[in-house]
Amino acid sequence: MGVVGRMQSNSASSTLSEAEIVEAALRVVREDGVEKLSMRRLSRELGVSPMAPYYYVADKRELLDLVASAALIGVRKPAPESGPWQERLRELIDQIDDKLRRHPGLGDILLERMFGKQLDLIDAVMEILFDAGFSERNVLSAYATIHTYLFGRSRVNPRERSAPADVRLPEAVSRATKYLADLRGAYAYDFGMEVMVAGLEAQLALQARPELS
Repeated sequence: MGVVGRMQSNSASSTLSEAEIVEAALRVVREDGVEKLSMRRLSRELGVSPMAPYYYVADKRELLDLVASAALIGVRKPAPESGPWQERLRELIDQIDDKLRRHPGLGDILLERMFGKQLDLIDAVMEILFDAGFSERNVLSAYATIHTYLFGRSRVNPRERSAPADVRLPEAVSRATKYLADLRGAYAYDFGMEVMVAGLEAQLALQARPELS
């Protein structure tokens, strides 16, 4: 990098803050999705030289960690006395899902890093599962199931709102795919959550009968 480039980078790094960098990255994610976030795209958003953000973050991976942490700020852990475990689990997951809806692509970051920097949220979910009475082994399996649904379901939500007109679908598929648009809305989310909670309740009952587990 030439003298002018170093001067621009040093000048930018002296005026930028980590909070400004994270907020700029969140704007990119909200507007264009996480796949469009890069150090170069971030520098354009900030109006600085391409090297300036490196003063605060080593690479895109570290930037994504900061973005994920910032996007999830404000999620509250329900108090144990606020209701049964099913209600507390749903309240917590609903809060996280709301954050994911505001930041397209954030779920992909979190899906790939099950034990990333969001350990406080993982701990909150696991505490509820332990309170419910799940064994240590089943708490981990239950969390993995929740994690996959919460952060991975966007990968199976189609961008299309109907099946392609030029594709002949089998009868059962044709009947069901009339409701393809539901997969991107509240109906499918609520359906999935109800199925998951009911499944957890069934597994908890099964755990109480070791001869069947």
